[in-house]
Amino acid sequence: MGFIEKIFGTHSERELKYIYPVVDKIEAMRDEMMALTDEELKDKTRQFKERLSKGETLDDLLPEAFAVVREGARRALGMEHYRVQLIGGIVLHQGRIAEMKTGEGKTLVSTLPAYLNALTGEGVLIVTVNDYLAHRDAEWMGKVHEFLGLSVGVVLNSNTPEERQKAYRCDITYVTNNELGFDYLRDNMAIYKEQLVLRDLKYCIIDEVDSVLIDEARTPLIISGQGNKSTRLYEACDILARQLKRGSGDGELSKMDAIMGNEIEEDGDFIVNEKDKIVNLTAEGVSKVERFFNIENLADPENLEIQHNIILALRAHNLMFRDQDYVVKDDQVLIVDEFTGRIMPGRRFSDGLHQAIEAKEHVKVKRESKTLATITFQNFFNKFEKKAGMTGTALTEEKEFREIYNLDVIEIPTNKPIARVDYDDAVYKTRRGKLNAVVNEVVRAHEKGQPVLVGTITIEASEEVSALLKKRGVPHKVLNAKFHEMEAEIVAEAGRHGAVTIATNMAGRGTDIKLDEEAIAAGGLKIIGTERHESRRIDNQLRGRAGRQGDVGESRFYISLEDDLMRLFGSERLISMFQALGVSEDEQIEHKMLSSAIEKAQKKIETNHYGIRKNLLEYDQVMNEQREIIYAERRKVLNGDNMRNSIYKMLTDFVDNSVDSCISDEVPAAEWDYEALNELIIPVIPLGSYIKPSNDIKKKDQLKQVIKEKAVKLYEDKEAEFLEPEHIRELERIILLKVIDRKWMVSVFRLMDREIRLWNIR
Repeated sequence: MGFIEKIFGTHSERELKYIYPVVDKIEAMRDEMMALTDEELKDKTRQFKERLSKGETLDDLLPEAFAVVREGARRALGMEHYRVQLIGGIVLHQGRIAEMKTGEGKTLVSTLPAYLNALTGEGVLIVTVNDYLAHRDAEWMGKVHEFLGLSVGVVLNSNTPEERQKAYRCDITYVTNNELGFDYLRDNMAIYKEQLVLRDLKYCIIDEVDSVLIDEARTPLIISGQGNKSTRLYEACDILARQLKRGSGDGELSKMDAIMGNEIEEDGDFIVNEKDKIVNLTAEGVSKVERFFNIENLADPENLEIQHNIILALRAHNLMFRDQDYVVKDDQVLIVDEFTGRIMPGRRFSDGLHQAIEAKEHVKVKRESKTLATITFQNFFNKFEKKAGMTGTALTEEKEFREIYNLDVIEIPTNKPIARVDYDDAVYKTRRGKLNAVVNEVVRAHEKGQPVLVGTITIEASEEVSALLKKRGVPHKVLNAKFHEMEAEIVAEAGRHGAVTIATNMAGRGTDIKLDEEAIAAGGLKIIGTERHESRRIDNQLRGRAGRQGDVGESRFYISLEDDLMRLFGSERLISMFQALGVSEDEQIEHKMLSSAIEKAQKKIETNHYGIRKNLLEYDQVMNEQREIIYAERRKVLNGDNMRNSIYKMLTDFVDNSVDSCISDEVPAAEWDYEALNELIIPVIPLGSYIKPSNDIKKKDQLKQVIKEKAVKLYEDKEAEFLEPEHIRELERIILLKVIDRKWMVSVFRLMDREIRLWNIR
């Protein structure tokens, strides 16, 4: 803590001083609310709506409304909000992020601001990270809202458009971030107003806000259509990639090499830079590609597609790993979220990378899709008039929340003091030595009945630890993307006496790990991290699974000098020094310099990831400005506005632009380029005959007027063919929407060419 914070307190502490008096008011109403009958308590909802209509604000209603929800939860669920939960609810209503430790009851907290803001009748969205949580919370917390007279809906991946529409019309709707984003894009591709499912984006509460707005913000949402490009090139490049030899270097020049003008001595056919996730062909590799495809020069423009696809194939084999970046299930390649360990349904790597991985894994290679609509989570959630979020870990990303989302983070005190003990990292020379130590520690804890949660970074690592525990005869459960359907059930039982659970990253977030009495007596939940994650926040999430509501517990991370984090981002000099000490692989190394090196490596990667997300947002801003205009125009057409005047204007503007592009005022009428003018106008306005020179037309404006009159006459004749005027209006509306979408798609392709490289960096 800095000098200023020691004197004046942290930002959170200063802000909480203004909130405490409001909480005092809420708690003071407890007896009054308890004295009401069920019907009298429910009638408060009607009274609040009436008071809003007479000019009171939500802030005016807040103390009494929160007191009503608190009493409603006590009656409907047998749960009464703690003081700290009331604080969290106020922070969420204010449009901020409430950082509340794991087990502090964030799900119950959301009922407070959701109820208050739903009183406006404009709808509240509660955004969760998966279907299970959306369904669970709608059923569980929905009882409070329904008891108080509000309607509750839930949107799941399996819902039909009609079911979605009905759910979004409810006062409070639970939905995942992916479904919400895709529904927004689909709404802006609708042909009929009746197909729209969403209401205006007024207020949303985002659960696990760091997962949604930080982790998933590196990959945009994309709705794709079937392309017509052959998949054979992917398969051919995959065959070649298996034959090429990887070079020993990483393609990076040191600072001294760059200063001295030294060049890297290449070996092999390609070089892999793991830090930046880049693959480059060597001169020998280029020659082999040219021979394989029987081409003279790989760098020629006509060979760019081959060049692009062979790099994709090499990336698929050397930088994208099964059971880490993706899983193969039911003859499909499914992306695994690197931060949560969950499968990301409906998402595909872009720019052909997904097809390259499909070829690598010998599953059906789907045709490369064409983008129909796309948006980043940053731009999507910034469309809400008010948004808020809650999570156990947000402070490490506070700068990003402020700069990109205009959200500040308020740290909420815990209901009970944290009793968990966080031990220093245990560092080992080799990965094998580290895993031996992990297994030995799990065995010791299991023998005394202490429950253990082992956190791994990849599916592969979780299965490796599982195999080692099987050899030692330790019964356990594994939770990773392959078994995500059982996520909640496995996590809920992780606090039982003697339970051993292995989980990738933070799979199971949103589900409390409750300890039984024997587990508490044995020392509480023991957290073992088998590797440091690239993000300190993910490590903190794992640690936070123990110590719920003042429970005892402990945590420790086990690290080796061979871990990717240390190998790629740690100090080479420091690692070389420890490697040279001659310690055995089973001996634990402890040194402050190592702890410092680990934190620096994590900060370095966090900064890099933040840069990627910021660049993605900056590139998408260009598209977003156009997106706003296009979607606004689309909505006018969709809402059934009479487009007759707009079409008249389009006709006359087209004539003006065509004439201006072919004819100059300075050129005599006898020399006007009628051939070029006809080539422009006739394909768009079929006048029946070519525009020809006339002695009556000497000025450009005269020519424009003559053509406009013919065009308007043609339009009116076509209009007269329809017995019912609304029929041509409907036809115009549909055609306009189709044209807008087609032109917008072309624009998206052009803009995405510049962005696609950023989107593929993971």
